[in-house]
Amino acid sequence: MRSASRLAGLALFLAAGCKGGSSSSTSAANALRLSVDGSLCHEITDYPNKPCVEVTVCAPGTSECQVVDDVLLDTGSYGLRVFAQALGSVALEPVPAGSGALANCVGFVDQSSDWGPVRFADVVLGGEPPVRVPVHVLDATFGSPPASCTNIQSDPTTAGFNGILGVGVFAQDCGDFCVASIPLTPIYFSCSGAGCSPTTVPLADQVTNPVALLLQDNNGVVVVLPSVPAGGARSAEGTLFLGVGTRDNNALAGTTFPVDPAQGTLTTMLSGGVQTDSFVDTGSNGLFFDPPSGSGLLACSGSNSAWFCPASTVPLTATNIGYGNSPFGEVNFEVANFDSLAASGNFVFSDLGGGAVASGGLAPFDWGLPFFLGRPVAVGLEGRASSLGTGPFVAY
Repeated sequence: MRSASRLAGLALFLAAGCKGGSSSSTSAANALRLSVDGSLCHEITDYPNKPCVEVTVCAPGTSECQVVDDVLLDTGSYGLRVFAQALGSVALEPVPAGSGALANCVGFVDQSSDWGPVRFADVVLGGEPPVRVPVHVLDATFGSPPASCTNIQSDPTTAGFNGILGVGVFAQDCGDFCVASIPLTPIYFSCSGAGCSPTTVPLADQVTNPVALLLQDNNGVVVVLPSVPAGGARSAEGTLFLGVGTRDNNALAGTTFPVDPAQGTLTTMLSGGVQTDSFVDTGSNGLFFDPPSGSGLLACSGSNSAWFCPASTVPLTATNIGYGNSPFGEVNFEVANFDSLAASGNFVFSDLGGGAVASGGLAPFDWGLPFFLGRPVAVGLEGRASSLGTGPFVAY
């Protein structure tokens, strides 16, 4: 059983002057173009390390479809979430909940929330056949959002994206816990008119990672992005492969790190033997962690205080530890001065870091998008076998 208090990804902090770049194409059915501040991202400033994909959303059983780009790829959350404004005239079927319609509120580690109804849609990823899946339509005007659903993102411009494709290690965004129980901070609601009440919800109606419903490539994903030089690049083009070891193009040779089957987390040890939970998350646009004492990783001044501004680039080594205390694996990385990076004219950085976002207790180590640059990473779905083992896991 997975706890409903599991971490969701999507920690993002804004910066100066970041917008689109070049384009690339891919032809395999299970391969989606992945564009970091490039061809699939809208030209929204102040958003470094933004990974974008494109999905097609259709009214179930019809050809009434909308191609939605500027969808944030997020290995730290679960399921497709799309702003109502990005769906155009496509009408999606409500998911019933008791005498009302099902709604969802999901909170992210940057303290933002997404709210709106859950609808059935036929979703197309790359060249795969469509899958019918409950999706979260983001609509701040739907019903009366509960008091617990705070800092709701109201529209694509405010959020900085048209939607989120959550392809993390779990199939649903809550799982068995929400089938039988209502969490202390409710996630699902039954809404009639403006009134919304917390509710339980069966697995089949929960917001679901569409990868889990594919016919063949349904055991996870592999994220492949190029490395970028010190000081960054204007954009980067890569590929999201659906499936792990299901075809020639998604076979990965790497070390498999099992993750906590309830929370989806690893353990990371950074300096002095201090260990904390950690997660691997394309939806976070930096590396976020509590800096070791004496590291020189001081916060930037003014409006950029979420980021680190060391006097010179700081090299660091962390050790990732799989669930069950094995395996161990060192990761070498660097953190540069954010103000200097932001002034470079580039938008994609491997050395972008900031302070951890705590939500009670020791703050987690967030291996955000810089972790993926130049390092193919597989994300294995819970309970699904693959060439790298049975999920949930991350491998690189």
